[in-house]
Amino acid sequence: MATSLWQRGTRALLTLTLLLGLTGCGMNTIPTLDEQVKASWGQVENQYQRRADLIPNLVATVKGYASHEQETLKAVTDARARVGSVQVSDPSQLKAFEAAQEQLSSALSRLMVVVERYPDLKADQQFLTLQAQLEGTENRIAVARRDYIEAVRQFNTEIRTFPGVIWSKLLYSDLEAKPTFSAKPGADEAPKVSFQ
Repeated sequence: MATSLWQRGTRALLTLTLLLGLTGCGMNTIPTLDEQVKASWGQVENQYQRRADLIPNLVATVKGYASHEQETLKAVTDARARVGSVQVSDPSQLKAFEAAQEQLSSALSRLMVVVERYPDLKADQQFLTLQAQLEGTENRIAVARRDYIEAVRQFNTEIRTFPGVIWSKLLYSDLEAKPTFSAKPGADEAPKVSFQ
């Protein structure tokens, strides 16, 4: 009887030790990091949406001053529509999303060149406010992308290193490495500035 009681006590102690060991072993790290990646991506989308929401106001303001610049204004509107149509639900769609965002950035750059031709527009308070909002949004996008890249780095490192690789294969085999942003071709070259 004493041996049986001793064996039960030993088993209980071993079970308790095993449970405590599992809580500190990183088993929950992978889903935690996966949720961080999702939240970080949500913030990236939030900032892109903020930019897309500002564009109709910017276009309307510029239209009032530069009604004959329809081609540029249409390019901005079309690029904004393309951005809204691309949804990233799996990693393969990240490149299409980045391409749509790049087209929008390019259209906005052309719009700012148009603005340079209209001194009255550049001095208009509504335009200046919108321009400041867009500049702030671009900074927020950069920060959100940086945070997403860091969250992806942490997640991908965890599922590829010990002991995360074990938990990844045993419990979270459906979670794959997350894609990250990459610089567009030519981004490593200094931009050319011309005042002509």
